[in-house]
Amino acid sequence: MTDTPNTTATNAPTTSASATPLGAPGSDPLSFAYWVPNVSGGLVVSNIDQRTDHTPDYNREVARTAERVGFDYALTQVRYLASYGADAQHESVSFSLGLLAATERLKVIAAVHPGQWPPAVLAKLAATAQELHDNRFCLNVVSGWFKREYTDLGLPWLDHEERYRRAEEFIEVLRGLWTQDGFTFRGDFYRTRDVTFRPAPRQQPEVFQGGNSTSARAMAGRLSDWYFMNGNTVDGVAEQVRDVGAQAATNRRRVRFGLNGFAVVRDTEAEARDVVEEIIAQADADKVNDFGNAVKQAGAATSDKKGMWADSQFRDLVQYNDGFRTGLIGTPDQVAQRIVDYKLVGVDLLLLGFLHVQEDVERFGTEVIPRVRRLEAELGLRPREYAEPHLLEPVG
Repeated sequence: MTDTPNTTATNAPTTSASATPLGAPGSDPLSFAYWVPNVSGGLVVSNIDQRTDHTPDYNREVARTAERVGFDYALTQVRYLASYGADAQHESVSFSLGLLAATERLKVIAAVHPGQWPPAVLAKLAATAQELHDNRFCLNVVSGWFKREYTDLGLPWLDHEERYRRAEEFIEVLRGLWTQDGFTFRGDFYRTRDVTFRPAPRQQPEVFQGGNSTSARAMAGRLSDWYFMNGNTVDGVAEQVRDVGAQAATNRRRVRFGLNGFAVVRDTEAEARDVVEEIIAQADADKVNDFGNAVKQAGAATSDKKGMWADSQFRDLVQYNDGFRTGLIGTPDQVAQRIVDYKLVGVDLLLLGFLHVQEDVERFGTEVIPRVRRLEAELGLRPREYAEPHLLEPVG
């Protein structure tokens, strides 16, 4: 591969239709999403009892509950092979379509890997899903870190920087096919020639993206609608928001920010913290260490060693998106206040994992979300205004 892709696109847009242009006033409240348990093993790599299930019937019921109690999004996980505690997996895109069919308002984000989906096929599928489900289908484009999931399936494995270049081209092709007639694209990884899709989606699917490396941050600033962050402290999140937000600003666009967190809401703080400590005490050490070794290789593959999980410890990896680090552990009042602290540094969406998914989603929606809404109103927050890079003071 060359260092710079030879890419051309006819009348290529500079931003997506769903991206918020720089300077537009924000008016949305904080959004809430939950991790869909479409894989076995729940959301922690632990032998603790988890009253959750990866079956379609269970997940349809969770989705209806989440919609009813105030969640805006659900994110399906993408896995093809047994990994980080999951021995059985339902495919993310088809599962997402099933959840959309079972709900009326909930948006569902399907995680997908470039290299496993041809972008033209996915673009057509997504356009049809938008038509069928009232523009509620979204995509989380995952560059891929799990080497064995590619090599065991007979797919090419690329190094870190190449994976992100491929992911950028992947999104460019999706957007071009959704928005242009006679779309031609000549990249290092994908090619199209004079393609016109009908019907075009009336509203482009929102495109999410994660990653902590320099390349991931730059990609979000150039291209994605949403940037997902692993669990982190308020100061750590503020740094990422400043950095990625500033890069988006140089491209005359705004990216929105999603943050991973594992929520444990109980009647007392002590009870909630005891739950977390019991999860860690009963961790499946072999699986956690296997996961840790795999993800540390992903971080070490970056030129500046800033990949995701680069500084994660064993207790962090028991919840495989560093969800404990976000600190959403305590009473409803404590968790609501902590959430608003993150909103104040620029977070637009909380992506939440739970131990007992059905019952914890319901409790969170009925006890925490209303408290967050009251705090938003009391503080007079105007969402995303405070996420502008020039309004954020340096941390520390």
